Amino acid sequence: MIQTDALKTHQLKTENTRLQGELEIRDQLVQQLSQELFRLVKSNTTAAPGPEMSEKHKAEVRKLREQLQTVEQQVGQYQEEVAERDAEVFQLRQSTHELTDRARMLEQVVQELPNVYRKKFAERLTTVRDRVSQLQKENRRLHAELQSVSYRLAVRNRSASPSGVELPSLPNFGATLQPQI
Repeated sequence: MIQTDALKTHQLKTENTRLQGELEIRDQLVQQLSQELFRLVKSNTTAAPGPEMSEKHKAEVRKLREQLQTVEQQVGQYQEEVAERDAEVFQLRQSTHELTDRARMLEQVVQELPNVYRKKFAERLTTVRDRVSQLQKENRRLHAELQSVSYRLAVRNRSASPSGVELPSLPNFGATLQPQI
């Protein structure tokens, strides 16, 4: 987008230069016509030409005035075009300046993003590490408690049975199997 603006700005500058050149040429023509008109008017007043000559000069003066008026109108149009182009160039420069500032700002933000993400990740990681540490402590505590309970249970089972293994008691089968005579 910046390249397009730069291209438009270049084209407008070229067009502006061309129009100013044409305006200078028109100004020179106006100057020449004015001088010629002045010379004709001056020669008209100093020399008293005949009626025939006077009509010829009047027609020439009229023609020169018409040309001068046409040139003045063209000069006015060119001045308006130049003013419009200048305003457009100014606006494009403003836009280019704003876009350049915005691009710099965005570039700075992009350069800062890794640091921002590292910081946020470190903050989240700290929370996770704290939670893992708490869970590990709780796990060790529960494991120690489990071992303690297992040991107490084993001690209690050993003290209840002297052989260490508790066998179920069987009913006396000898009394019921006596031979019958």
